[in-house]
Amino acid sequence: MAFKHISITDTLALLGKNDVVIADIRDANSYQAGHIPDSEHLSNENIAEFMMNKEFEQPIIIVCYHGISSQGAANYLAEQGFENVYSMDGGFTGWQAQYPEQVAQ
Repeated sequence: MAFKHISITDTLALLGKNDVVIADIRDANSYQAGHIPDSEHLSNENIAEFMMNKEFEQPIIIVCYHGISSQGAANYLAEQGFENVYSMDGGFTGWQAQYPEQVAQ
């Protein structure tokens, strides 16, 4: 099972859906400075807990700075058995440029 790519526009369309998880893997300071609304900060420290608290069929969108690092993280979750894992192309930098009003702090 492999991860899939998702666009910033498609991610916005999924915001607010009950079962969608947006996991931000940027460093804690960057996450605190601004992130996608309702996203969760995901790090090496909390990934085990994160995986225990999610369903394997739940859609998970991984977000990083530019859409590169998220591919590795998405691949890892897919390898662990998660079925609907996405890497958001463009990352948070692209999100912030496209939807500046959709940034939470």
